Amino acid sequence: MGSAGRLSAVLALVTGGGGGIGGAVCARLAREGARVAVADGDAAAAAAVASRLARAGEHAAFGADVASAPAVAHLVADVQAHFGAPPAVCVACAGVTRDAFLLRLSEGDFDEVLRVNLKGTFLVTQAVARALVEAGAPGGSVVTVGSVVGKVGNLGQANYAAAKAGVEGLTRTCAKELARFGIRCNAVLPGFVATPMTAKVPPKVLQKFADQVPLGRLGEPQDVADVCAFLASPESSYITGASVEVTGGLFM
Repeated sequence: MGSAGRLSAVLALVTGGGGGIGGAVCARLAREGARVAVADGDAAAAAAVASRLARAGEHAAFGADVASAPAVAHLVADVQAHFGAPPAVCVACAGVTRDAFLLRLSEGDFDEVLRVNLKGTFLVTQAVARALVEAGAPGGSVVTVGSVVGKVGNLGQANYAAAKAGVEGLTRTCAKELARFGIRCNAVLPGFVATPMTAKVPPKVLQKFADQVPLGRLGEPQDVADVCAFLASPESSYITGASVEVTGGLFM
C-alpha cells in the first residue's frame, strides 16, 4: 500500500498511540507525511513514540483517558490548540484486555474493557467529528480498531468480544450519520497480532494460533498500520462503513 506522501500535511490523532499497534500506526502515518498527535493513557509512552517519528518536531504527544468524556474533550481541544486545526484523521487504537472465563469474569473487568474499548472509541469518534463539523472542515476519516474476536468470539474474552463487536456496530452507524459531512468511518479488524498485549499469551498457545493462519504466521503491528494508512488516505475516498479483516486468512 504505497504512495509516499499521500497524507502530506494532514493532521492525524492516534489514540492508544503508545501501544504496539498504535505506535506502528503513528510511524506509518508520519512516513506518509502526516503530522501526528500521539495520545495514550500513558503520557510517557506517547512521548516516546512521538520522539521516534519521522520529522519528530512536527508531532506532539498527549496523555488522555479515552473513557472519560471531559478528558477526551480536553484532548481534542488541546490537539486543535497545538496544531491550529482539528484532526482530519483519527485512528482509535486504545484498548485493554481483562481475560477470564465467563463463569469467573468479574463485573469490574467486564466494565473496564467496555469502558476503554467501546465507550472510549465512541467518545473519541464523537469529539473528533464534532470538532470537524464545527470548524466547517471538509471531510475527514475515522478508523476504529476492532478485532476479529468481535465476529467469532474467543475463549476467556467475553468482555473483549462484546466490546469489539460493539465497535463495529458503532462504526457502521457513525458512517451512516457522518457521510453527509464527508466524514468516512471504517473499522480494521486485526486477528492475532504480535504486540505487548499478546506477549502475555504462552508461546505454545501463540504457535497454535499461528498454525491455524492460512498465511502461516501471526500478524505484525505494521500489517494493521498499512491498512489504517490506506483507510486514512484519499485512496479510500469511496469506502465508508466497511470492516477490513487483517487476519492472514484466519476464520475466512
